[in-house]
Formats: sequence, structure tokens, C-alpha cells
Amino acid sequence: MATLSPDTSPHIERIQIERLRRMPAWRKLSLVGEMNRAVRDLALAGLRQRHPDDTPARRRRRLATLLLGKELAARVYGPAPEET
Repeated sequence: MATLSPDTSPHIERIQIERLRRMPAWRKLSLVGEMNRAVRDLALAGLRQRHPDDTPARRRRRLATLLLGKELAARVYGPAPEET
């Protein structure tokens, strides 16, 4: 049987799936929240590295564009300042 992840053995994957199935919904939601925070933190770190002179407000706006896409970010936050 093929696994969902090529670097995980079928035995370990079965254990992971069984534990996820037994996990209460509140814990699953907590894990999703933690993963979302990690993704946001990694995206911000990348933005800081690529645009070290950005203000915090500009960095947040760039993050909104990354997470929401240009069109939705513009609808929510207004037009993006000119790219530098």
C-alpha cells in the first residue's frame, strides 16, 4: 500500500492515522491553529529576509497579499503601496 508521504513507512503512517482518528476535535483544531501560526511566522521571516528595510505595516501588507492573493488583499486592505 502506498503511503501519503513518501518518507513515512506504511506501519508508522497507520499509527499516525489511528491517533488522528482518536484525537478529540478540540485538539485537532488546536493543531491546525499551531500550523497556521507556523506558516505565518515562516512567511514573515521570508519577508524580513527579502525586504529588510520594510516597515512593520508594509510587511503586514505584503503578508496579506501572500496569504489572500492580490485581489482579495486589495479589497480588504485597499490598494498595495507601490512595490519597491
